[in-house]
Amino acid sequence: MRLLNIWASGPKLACPMGMKSPPMVQRTLRIVVVNTVPDHATDEAALAAQARRNTALRIGLLESGYDIVASLPADIFLPERIAQIQPDMIIIDSESDARDVLEHIVIATRDEPRPIVLFTDDQTPSSMDAAIEAGVTAYIVDGLQAERVKPVLDVALKRFTREQKLLDELSDTRRQLADRKLIERAKGLLMARNKLTEEQAYQRLRTMAMNKKLRLAEVAQRILDVEDLLG
Repeated sequence: MRLLNIWASGPKLACPMGMKSPPMVQRTLRIVVVNTVPDHATDEAALAAQARRNTALRIGLLESGYDIVASLPADIFLPERIAQIQPDMIIIDSESDARDVLEHIVIATRDEPRPIVLFTDDQTPSSMDAAIEAGVTAYIVDGLQAERVKPVLDVALKRFTREQKLLDELSDTRRQLADRKLIERAKGLLMARNKLTEEQAYQRLRTMAMNKKLRLAEVAQRILDVEDLLG
């Protein structure tokens, strides 16, 4: 299979005369497509429509340099299969309501978020809300044409990367705030028990952290835990 090639960019290094430049580092984008029509379906019209959508999607991927590493059914084993394959992106192709498959997607991406693109003809607000709640990055209504695949996926990747960066920054801010509260509580305890000034209590915390090779917040938590045990 031919996969999307993403070239890692970086500063160019000058090479001595007569020596070849080092090869560029290459990585592939692993795409999994989730089909919402069961293999055992007998509705010929539904199967034909799904076949046309699959063809358009595959053509769009191939023309853009992408390809599919796996095509998975939307069943209870989907989370396990996604965990095994570890794709970089998930594409859901659903002609109608995709809420059943979204339940499996939520489980599959709960601990390891990844961009999810949903192509569908379903325009109902409740379906859109369910998709957003499930973590869908791009909800594309009536847009499964081969020429639209690449721009849709490019935008989805950029949006997902930006959202993850914001979430990471928010998580770091919350952790820092929680750490600061622990340190302040531990300082107050040391000041009360040992008749120390705030600066002396802080320096004692720092010394303990350095000696035990722990973060200040970890030392503070241990002090508070001991206090809880001793009453």
